[in-house]
Amino acid sequence: MLKSRPDGRVWNQIRSITVDYGILGNTHGSVLFQLGNTKVLCSVIMQDGVPSFLRGKGKGWLTAEYAMLPGATHPRTHRESSSGRKDGRSVEISRLIGRSLRAVVDLNLLGERTLYIDCDVVQADGGTRTAAITGAYCALRYALLHKKFPISLPENFLQDSVGALSVGWSQDTALLDMNFQEDVSIEADFNFVMTGSGSIIEIQGATESKPLSWQSVQSMQEIAAVGITEMLKNLP
Repeated sequence: MLKSRPDGRVWNQIRSITVDYGILGNTHGSVLFQLGNTKVLCSVIMQDGVPSFLRGKGKGWLTAEYAMLPGATHPRTHRESSSGRKDGRSVEISRLIGRSLRAVVDLNLLGERTLYIDCDVVQADGGTRTAAITGAYCALRYALLHKKFPISLPENFLQDSVGALSVGWSQDTALLDMNFQEDVSIEADFNFVMTGSGSIIEIQGATESKPLSWQSVQSMQEIAAVGITEMLKNLP
């Protein structure tokens, strides 16, 4: 049984959350979302037009991009533009953020317009993808509630809240919301994306060494559900 965590939290405790709204003046919604020492700048912009596969259908689209800024890690993270190609991890997380947000919006209400979500990691200390998802939701909610978009959207455009947290497995214990120090030595690492009403959007996970029992995975899902529900209820 795990005795203690490096930062003194109990096994089912998430890190402190801070959300600063309206950070960027040229976007329709923006937040600096901080989960412990992980900081992600998230923004949303609406523009006319949709991808070719949606043209003429009267339906909108939502897409996302995720990136690590050079100073987010030590040693420095290389810019993708310097290498001339997209990093596979960034592409995978970008698609995850897009799927997560599309699951809780009614794209039929957009008309042929696209919502662009941008998530840039300013400082990384574990859980950057989960922080990006929750931060992107906060930016979208802010723009909708404060009527920042160029068109009027009804409140039911956003059909549910969405949040994400990581859960690790160590010494027969599920650990909610791991920081980097825990993440690098964990036995299993899962990411849960859920709605505020308790439905699953996506689960990602794998073991690092030995197989994990279904009972262990169930324990991880249970603390993720409680943690995400409470986090979304208490967002500023």
